[in-house]
Amino acid sequence: MRLALGLYLLILGVLLGLEVALGALVAPVVFSPAKFLGEGVLTHFQSGVLMTAIFTKYNSLLTSTSWFIVFFEGLELLKKERNLRVKCFEFALGVANLALALLFVYYFTDVIVAAQEGGAAQTQTAEFASTHKGSEWCMAAMMLVQVVLFVSKSLSAPARQKGSVF
Repeated sequence: MRLALGLYLLILGVLLGLEVALGALVAPVVFSPAKFLGEGVLTHFQSGVLMTAIFTKYNSLLTSTSWFIVFFEGLELLKKERNLRVKCFEFALGVANLALALLFVYYFTDVIVAAQEGGAAQTQTAEFASTHKGSEWCMAAMMLVQVVLFVSKSLSAPARQKGSVF
């Protein structure tokens, strides 16, 4: 079972790493093309369209991983070796992650894409700014849930038995 837990933590860690990379590495480059390519290459609107294209590809991974997390945590509820409160807490975190992921993918992304399809003027409204800020808060909350789940899972992992490889 340690192998399954290790793979689960790896998947969760990769998801978190991807989210950090998108926010801390990709977005600053995409929204500051003048620093790298000179002035007049991309407008802020065009940078937003590129970032949305990246997020729509990421959304598939986010959705499938979030469903996997709930499935894995559901299986963990059936185990008898661990504390029921901890298992319920981790399952609740998995459900919260899924809810936030679905909100991000099927609400925020859809609203942002629809605004972009309406042209640059549609992305300069107070409503769009509010929606975009909401998507950032949703992502931040989802990442916090994932970090808490990762730490909880890591701390509550069964100890490795002497002589065991896994």
